[in-house]
Amino acid sequence: MFQKGFAVYVDAFRGLSKEIWLLSSVMLINRAGTMVLPFLSVYLTQDVGFSLSQAGWIMSCFGGGSILGAYAGGKLVDRIGFYETQFWSLFLSGFIFIALGQVKGFYGLCAMVFLASTVADAFRPANFAAVAAYSHSANRTRAVALLRLAINLGWAVGPAVGGMVAIAYGYEWLFWVDGLTCIAAALFFRAALPKRFLETDEEEATETGIFQGKAHHDKRYLFFLLLALLNAIAFMQLFSTLPVYFKQEVLLDEGQIGRLMAMNGLVIALIEMPLIYVLERRFSATQIITLGTFMIGLTYLLFSGLGTAAWVALAAMLMLTFGEILSLPFIATMAMGFTNKRNRGAYMGLFSVTYSLSHVIAPNLGLQLVAWSGFGTLWYVLFAASAVAAGGFWLLRRREQLQIA
Repeated sequence: MFQKGFAVYVDAFRGLSKEIWLLSSVMLINRAGTMVLPFLSVYLTQDVGFSLSQAGWIMSCFGGGSILGAYAGGKLVDRIGFYETQFWSLFLSGFIFIALGQVKGFYGLCAMVFLASTVADAFRPANFAAVAAYSHSANRTRAVALLRLAINLGWAVGPAVGGMVAIAYGYEWLFWVDGLTCIAAALFFRAALPKRFLETDEEEATETGIFQGKAHHDKRYLFFLLLALLNAIAFMQLFSTLPVYFKQEVLLDEGQIGRLMAMNGLVIALIEMPLIYVLERRFSATQIITLGTFMIGLTYLLFSGLGTAAWVALAAMLMLTFGEILSLPFIATMAMGFTNKRNRGAYMGLFSVTYSLSHVIAPNLGLQLVAWSGFGTLWYVLFAASAVAAGGFWLLRRREQLQIA
């Protein structure tokens, strides 16, 4: 039994290109230093002294910059290629994060957070284009999962170390560590990853079943993006409302919050690749996404029904983690499935903009609702959004089955 399980685990990592492994190494370096975003809402409210409402607006500036960055990143991919876009996004964002830690005023923080997310999130559409270029359709979901493994290994380190750094040395050091690891990731990327540009594949570009027009005219894709947005709004509370809830209601300190969030990354790093390898052979992507999206919604009902004990926070984080595993990597791969090499930049740019939009809506919706009506109202709203999204993915699958029939 153990040998069979180990064989499945090893098989899950076979067949991926050298470039995907190197790109994953870049992500590991970068995300191991991710310390600003997990603690930004706590930093703004506890250290700088802003209200929940003010913190919500600053976090929404992060989302606004993310939208602009995703759009600009898509344009840059078409003009200078995914390689240069990724390098300069990583390199410049490192210096901006360091500068961000020196700003204390409300409007200055709004502006700097907007700039930081604009530059940093230009990376995402370029990264999706790189994954598509360095992988094959048969192993694309596992290529996405390997990058997520690297991201979550880094996530298992970054917040945990960040919590200890914040306690021992103060929040300002989080910005320095985050910035320097961005710069280190950029330099490693330039040194280790070979430069390669996308080339048009005529056979893929004329593949049947793929919309040949512009991305914003593809109604099926737009419906898919709406569902992805609802999923993301619910999930993104992990980076804004949940740290505040853990601090104020569950009474955890920064170190405990960091370790709880690090557990999310560690569990994903350990089981996501083999779980995806097994599930994608037995179920369709939309079936898996539907279940994962619904699980994210159920996470928040745990808080509403079971109270504020530390074990509830642990159970909820585990459920949120499995909801993430069963939805996010398959949503990303499904988005790539709408594209060909002629329109991939535009499609993945729009996909990145959707997640950037969630960065605007999620923190403001969460923190403003809490300020207005308390955490209980927020939990029910998030569950409803997740249930609607899960139903939408199920309808999308039904529509695909009818078209095939």
